[in-house]
Amino acid sequence: MNKNLRIIFIGTPDFAVETLRAIHESGRNVVAVITAPDKKAGRGQKIQVSAVKEYALAQNLALLQPSNLKDEVFLKELAAFNADLQIVVAFRMLPELVWNMPRLGTFNLHASLLPKYRGAAPINWAIINGEKETGLTTFFLKHQIDTGDVLLQKTIPIKENETAGSLHDTLMLAGGKLVLESLEIIEQGDIQLKQQAQLEHSENAPLAPKIFKEDCRIDWQKTAKEIDRLVRGMSPYPAAWTKIIDNDSGKKLQLKIYEVSILDETSGAAGKIELNEGRLKIGASDKFLEIIELQLEGKKRMSAKALINGFDTQNYLID
Repeated sequence: MNKNLRIIFIGTPDFAVETLRAIHESGRNVVAVITAPDKKAGRGQKIQVSAVKEYALAQNLALLQPSNLKDEVFLKELAAFNADLQIVVAFRMLPELVWNMPRLGTFNLHASLLPKYRGAAPINWAIINGEKETGLTTFFLKHQIDTGDVLLQKTIPIKENETAGSLHDTLMLAGGKLVLESLEIIEQGDIQLKQQAQLEHSENAPLAPKIFKEDCRIDWQKTAKEIDRLVRGMSPYPAAWTKIIDNDSGKKLQLKIYEVSILDETSGAAGKIELNEGRLKIGASDKFLEIIELQLEGKKRMSAKALINGFDTQNYLID
């Protein structure tokens, strides 16, 4: 087994850090790390660095932060590391000049059982669509995104009240282990790849496109189960939302909803708001949903009970 492969790791968010940590702590030779450039964010426009950068700096790993992945200077720097293999977790699309550079190629960790849920938001869409299981896939990159030949897959059950946040953390931890298993196979030289077309559910597989604000808006004409899945699939980020309107002034406010509970009560009218014994309820097309945790525009995230205590919710309607 060759554990001395020269590895370049490519990733940006927290999800990627766990895999980088697993590789580094296994004693393998991470010769460089590529992550996103620093950016300004927040009201104070403070410089924010990626989670992967923070880990790389703490471990004294060589770091590259290209703004242009086709830039000649960057490509020369990358080639100078003479990597045998590149590993990608949660990064933007790579040009062929980058992913085809190492002699063993580049493999990616994706948070679904490919070919299901190709795209930017596989965790969110699996919950929104009511899947009972999802998983992880390691696959080698080729031209079309998320279509490369599969190395390994691992199935992960989706719990009844799973949120995008809790599933993210489960997959993050399991992902580091799957990448190490994939590395062992590559090191042993016993690589047996499967084309995605040969895998189960390859036809009409659901996709996981990037999520936009309008995707998060709650349609109260849908069933309580559908709305519950949307809320959990968008929690904690980017968060499902609705608009409420002041019946007197006509002022509209955005209300983000992070947690609901389906009640065994017929709603009577979709979008109807009711207060009952300190509980905030909104009607779906079939049943009421109790709102457990929310954030009203201009306020902090809080429990519905806390909002009720300081806000005249009875004066508002769903817009």
